[in-house]
Amino acid sequence: MIKGGSFLIDTIHPEDIFAPEDMNEDQKLLAKITEEFLRGEVEPRIKELEEKTEGLMKELLKKSAQVGFLGADIPEEFGGMGLDGIGSLILTEKVAIGGPFAVAHLVHTSFGILPILYFGNQEQKQKYLPDLAKGEKIGAFALTEPDAGTDALGVKATATLSEDGQYYILNGEKQFISNSGYADVFITYSKIDGEKFTAFILDRNTEGLSLGEEEEKMGIRGTSTRSLILDNVKVPAQNLLFQIGRGHVVAFNTLNIGRHKLSGMCVGMAKLAFDNSIRYAKGRVQFGQPISHFGLIKEKIGEMAIRIFVGESIVYRISSLLDEGMKNILKDIKDIKDVNEAVLELARRIEEHAIECSIEKVYASEMLDYVVDESVQIHGGYGYIKDYPVEQYYRDSRIYRIFGGTNEINRLLILRMLFRRMKDGLALIDAMEKVASEKINPSDNIPSQGENIGDLAYLVEGAKKIVLLLLKAALKTYPNDMENHQEIMGMVSNIIIEVFAMESCLLRIQKMSRRFGEGRNEIPVAISQVYILDAFMRVERWAKLIFAAVAEGDALQAHLSNLKKLTRYVPVNSVVHRQTIADSMLKVGRYYIC
Repeated sequence: MIKGGSFLIDTIHPEDIFAPEDMNEDQKLLAKITEEFLRGEVEPRIKELEEKTEGLMKELLKKSAQVGFLGADIPEEFGGMGLDGIGSLILTEKVAIGGPFAVAHLVHTSFGILPILYFGNQEQKQKYLPDLAKGEKIGAFALTEPDAGTDALGVKATATLSEDGQYYILNGEKQFISNSGYADVFITYSKIDGEKFTAFILDRNTEGLSLGEEEEKMGIRGTSTRSLILDNVKVPAQNLLFQIGRGHVVAFNTLNIGRHKLSGMCVGMAKLAFDNSIRYAKGRVQFGQPISHFGLIKEKIGEMAIRIFVGESIVYRISSLLDEGMKNILKDIKDIKDVNEAVLELARRIEEHAIECSIEKVYASEMLDYVVDESVQIHGGYGYIKDYPVEQYYRDSRIYRIFGGTNEINRLLILRMLFRRMKDGLALIDAMEKVASEKINPSDNIPSQGENIGDLAYLVEGAKKIVLLLLKAALKTYPNDMENHQEIMGMVSNIIIEVFAMESCLLRIQKMSRRFGEGRNEIPVAISQVYILDAFMRVERWAKLIFAAVAEGDALQAHLSNLKKLTRYVPVNSVVHRQTIADSMLKVGRYYIC
């Protein structure tokens, strides 16, 4: 199994990843069925959802359960489809077609179901999962509080065991709870005796539970977002989820998988905005010709396609990593006699790729923001009008940089988890020392405009070496208080994100070249040439800024000298490549690779 964070020091091979081109016939059929359902049943009713038509969201969720969409991750024994991670991701990406429905679906299937599926005991699974799979009950995740957002462990809600030991009495307030208006089951968190952070399953009809007014939101208006008020709520003791004081295990691992699914939804939404832009650009005539003929419009279309391709490559790669780690886990843990140890093993496997889940969450949400912003720009004034879908995409996209932990906290998590991996055996220190001890000579074979895949591989390896040199320099300067230098942590994480994105792109085109040959590979190669060269230039810039922040004088000059030797390249002709990419997309009329 590929270890979390190991991409920085190990050679990853194309056969180690899953790419969209690897979908089998069943997976393609799943994508087709999902899209047909969303186009036929949900998309025509997005306007009604945005107007909060009473009962409509729950009706559509229940209808989607009839074709298995709510039980994708639930094993068949509990009434679900039992899909693997790839199948679940395919469904999640396509569900983006439903607009606000997609958010309700994501909250239900990820944050409402997974805590019970992964951390519930057999009785809890039997009681709740079948109804959640059938849409008889809708799930929600109640963690955030008015004074505890990103700082989840800072919640003030309390839980006190009743004198007879039959109930926990919960008090407090949860804020910004998605699905709250129509949810039947809440996964919530309180501190037992004000100290032990613990997860609970809370039924809607429990006495003492009430809801605040609907929040009037900028985007995702069709979803329900309310406060959850807990006033001496009596929760049966058997509804305590996992262990007392181990609520963080439930919450953080649920968030890891949730970030992965959210990233897939961002990719799906970006494709929708892109396809709308293509159609509009081909039909909008100015100065006697469609605006799709203009160079600056082609530049936007080309760059949008590039970023979507990279995002797609990242999320499917990570889905295969998670699948490998989670393979048969729900069956395997039954062989572990100690139930708590079995669940902790499950948590360890989920957490293994927490770094990668944070990487994809940051990349995909920021990629989506870029795509929808350019979509509005291509539409011009019409993009600001509610009659056009891109207006909704623009409003809705903004929340994804906040959902699942802000992108700022996820950038910090990337380094925090990387340092934890070092303590768990990831040979990062050895790799840093090795690179630092090497005599770095300017390459005799400078990549000539990224003309072949080997040139691109050279740049990816160079970027990895730069990360290792930066980490060594930063840790030497701040060995014990890196947390107090978030700006530096953020820039290092930016480079790590770019390295993973560059490599994901490279591995995908290597795999495509072996399978399809040159004939069907022109556009993916052009995309990779532009992205990897552009990303490498961004890496170089951030590296200079980081070195300047952690060193000075002769030490700084030495770092910059080594950096210069690692960053010798000839820029690619990105203007021509973006034109080629845009022309290909315009010809097909939508996002299309092969």
